[in-house]
Amino acid sequence: MFAFLSSRQLLFIAHRNRRTQFQLGLLQKTAFFSIKSFSLAQRHSFTVSYLINSCGFSPKSALLASQKVHFENPDKPDSVLNLLKQNGFNDTHITKLIRRFPQFLLFNPKNTLLPKIEFFRSIGISTSDLPRILSTSPDLLKRSLKNHLIPCYDILKSLLVENEKVIKTLRRSHWSLQYITISIVPNVELLREVGVPQSNISFLVTTCPFVASIQPSKLVKAIQEVKEMGIDPSKIVFVQAIVVVLTLKKPMWEYKFEIFKRWGWSKEDTVLAFKKDPNFMRLSVKNIMKTMNFLVNKFGRPSADIARNPVVLHLSLEKRIIPRCSVIQILVANDLVKDGLSFSSFLLVNEKSFLEKYVSKFQDIAPQLLSLYQNKMDLLDVEIQFEKG
Repeated sequence: MFAFLSSRQLLFIAHRNRRTQFQLGLLQKTAFFSIKSFSLAQRHSFTVSYLINSCGFSPKSALLASQKVHFENPDKPDSVLNLLKQNGFNDTHITKLIRRFPQFLLFNPKNTLLPKIEFFRSIGISTSDLPRILSTSPDLLKRSLKNHLIPCYDILKSLLVENEKVIKTLRRSHWSLQYITISIVPNVELLREVGVPQSNISFLVTTCPFVASIQPSKLVKAIQEVKEMGIDPSKIVFVQAIVVVLTLKKPMWEYKFEIFKRWGWSKEDTVLAFKKDPNFMRLSVKNIMKTMNFLVNKFGRPSADIARNPVVLHLSLEKRIIPRCSVIQILVANDLVKDGLSFSSFLLVNEKSFLEKYVSKFQDIAPQLLSLYQNKMDLLDVEIQFEKG
């Protein structure tokens, strides 16, 4: 009978047999894992139940966590949770902490946990900050108080001098204590060697701990790149430039150069702007394009003026740039101020100074100017009648 089957039929039968074998194998594996999970749940049933009822775990998360921690009675876990609650931890903090580190439930509350909590409080971490810091970075609770936490805190304080700056750093980057000796100390020495003052080093560590704890080899390259641009290491823009170089990916860096090239900037113009204000390179392309378009195409300024004052790109287009440029344009059109005022003279001054110099001063001849400016209208599209004296 089978001798009369076509080759296509034979191939179909062979394929069907392989598929059946695969499905049987899959069923066997699924059954194996189901049996294994069921067996695990039975053996760790108390642990799973406790994690669900006392720690806010889902059944699936509790089953997974029970592979890392196991207990048969609630005595020690209860004492751990009670200690946390007494120190300001809410249910969300507890769930987050235990999910990241289930073995925490078996710590000795009195001898292991309490001394660390008391240490963090003694250095000035507030009751509200402590649960957030420890639930986000439970590794801090794994570390030895005597051999790691205290020595690392002492080193960090020696680097930053003021305890307030240490606390600020820990708030921003809970894990910074873990990288003190590995990265932060070597990086601080690198910065000191090239002439960065202590105040600017403190600024970097407190505001950008991620950069301060980066691999020293990467910092060496960034320092060299920034120095080659001609930025003075003694100035705050030096560390700001390092932050930008290390955090802005190369493709985006090159794309930003291309964007400014479209507006007529040379490479030297962009580097000049970067030397004055490194952070302008971190602005979104959308905001850059909107501001450049208004200042160049509508306000009529050469794009090179913006390269000389890149900080204006940080300003709100709707709340500051458009209203103030509109006032200046109207005053120039009526020969009340000279044309070509520097951006710093009207965009970068505070509100009080701008009003006194460019609005209140002309209140008698243009009384409607103040109300229109305060409403943040685009005055380039509004006809203002000036009273002639």
